[in-house]
Amino acid sequence: MAAPARRTIELFYDVISPYAWIGFETLCRYQNKWNIDLQFRPFFLGAVMAAVGSLQAQRLLTAVSMHEGNDAMENISRQLYLRVWSKDLDVTQPSSLMEAAQKAGFSEEKAQSLVSRINDQEIKDKLKDNTQTAVGHGAFGAPTIVVHMDDEAHMFFGSDRFHLIADLLGEKYEGPLVEYSKLKM
Repeated sequence: MAAPARRTIELFYDVISPYAWIGFETLCRYQNKWNIDLQFRPFFLGAVMAAVGSLQAQRLLTAVSMHEGNDAMENISRQLYLRVWSKDLDVTQPSSLMEAAQKAGFSEEKAQSLVSRINDQEIKDKLKDNTQTAVGHGAFGAPTIVVHMDDEAHMFFGSDRFHLIADLLGEKYEGPLVEYSKLKM
């Protein structure tokens, strides 16, 4: 029996949402088990829910998504989540973003380069585009997860829908456990 064709899942997320963090960690865990291409799509939850607090972090993530690979996105996203939800640290100031980027493995020079771009129009426009794409899929909060399969997009909201995503993919869901060895605290 041939393996199913690789499918794409877009994760629209904002590090200000603890529920998006659960979704992020779960999809990172399952990306190889489910044979999916996981695409990280940082978006500004404030534009969706009229909230504030993570714009600078989301712009940094957008800069990383435009200029670095998927591993870099996973690492920097995790560091920002840990700062906000585990360590109660800031993610709004450039110095905080620098610390997170360096903890994620970026050199000081690369971290500075990325942080210095957060106010570039190109970054702002890409974040707006990601947010509009999420809204176009029906997003109203985070995490919004879009599974692309058989030329069709299936939108899921919330960090409690992974059993439904697994069912759609024809895969097994074993729960939201994360391999703690991946977490660099």
